[in-house]
Amino acid sequence: MSFGFMGIQFGWGLQLANMSGIYTYLGASPDDVPLLWLAGPMTGLLVQPVVGSMSDRTWNRLGRRRPYFLVGAILASTALFFMPDSSALWMAAGLLWILDASINVSMEPFRAFVADKLNVDQRTAGFVMQSFFIGVGASLANALPYIFRQYGVTGSTPSGIPHTVQYSFKIGAVVFLLAVLWTVFTTKEFPPENMAEFERTRRKTYGSATGLAKVFKVIGELVREISNAFTNMPKTMKQLAPVQIFTWLGLFCMWMFFGLTTSYHIFDAFGSDDPRFALGQEWGGNAFAVYSIVTFAIAFLLPKLAAATSRKTVHMIALVFGGLGLLSVYFIHDQWVLLLTMVGVGIAWASILSMPYAILSGALPAARMGVYMGIFNFFIVIPEIIASLFFGRIIRGIFGENNPTAPLYVVMAGGAFMMIA
Repeated sequence: MSFGFMGIQFGWGLQLANMSGIYTYLGASPDDVPLLWLAGPMTGLLVQPVVGSMSDRTWNRLGRRRPYFLVGAILASTALFFMPDSSALWMAAGLLWILDASINVSMEPFRAFVADKLNVDQRTAGFVMQSFFIGVGASLANALPYIFRQYGVTGSTPSGIPHTVQYSFKIGAVVFLLAVLWTVFTTKEFPPENMAEFERTRRKTYGSATGLAKVFKVIGELVREISNAFTNMPKTMKQLAPVQIFTWLGLFCMWMFFGLTTSYHIFDAFGSDDPRFALGQEWGGNAFAVYSIVTFAIAFLLPKLAAATSRKTVHMIALVFGGLGLLSVYFIHDQWVLLLTMVGVGIAWASILSMPYAILSGALPAARMGVYMGIFNFFIVIPEIIASLFFGRIIRGIFGENNPTAPLYVVMAGGAFMMIA
């Protein structure tokens, strides 16, 4: 049931560890990076609630959620395959928009899929299982460029992107598609409990209109449904909102700038033309692999800890570990010691991927699970959009243009945000 998430995270892992480097190879400066990362949060904001609402109203031969897994996987795999062949900054940015939109189409229904198939008592274990597969997929994806380097792969594309990254993305595209196909064709979904009511709701959405009128009717109904769900947000979701906002603001700071921090702060690279820059990017991927390994190593401890204390307590402690890990980067100049910072991040990531969803799912009506999971994503993407739009200006204002010390301090800011959460 969760195996497809390994493929999805393979795609995410490659993106998170390598996109800032790819942008830099194609001519972007550090203060350009936040805006170039806008694709992820914007597509999440637009796609996830719409797909969630649509999947709540879908039932066909493949079921309710699985049609979206399949379509998203095909499109995302295509974008992953061609991403490292980009010859210009605009091309990489455009492919990232396609990639992130497609990943969101696949990923959003997976959260609702677990809640659909498991009862309330099983959901903590179900979301933890997703954390396990996310950790496995991300650790393999993050380490791939370094592994290729160790096997003697050298050289780069005409635009300067190393072959180690190029080959990793192409393998990632295949893994993404095959893993999601496994879930699509080996799992079954339960039909709606009240099929008559389900059909009535679906007719209300799609109606008897045809052509362009039908398109506008569907859009209007989806907007109404999302607005209604947002207005009547459960209390539990409101309580989790500020936690999610600060948590994901911290994560976004790390994802945007940890690889650049490794190149500039740990490997002392002067720019993207310096050979140490590529080595730093690959080692940054190794660091991300460490936090992913920690994630799947401790994932199955979380339900036991939550049962002994509470989900809230486990999540709070995990976030403190993550914040301390990112803040400690300032004091580290050795590449091997740097890996230890990711132990704290891995503990936090395992909890971030499971505890908030386990807490939330018990407070949501089953018939609206998809739309509410999509709306919950607002509290992830809105802080990321803020970071994308304004962090570049803040970096230029404080550090000046193209300052190689800026990434370190943004990563530390990420640690502070996680502590606040």
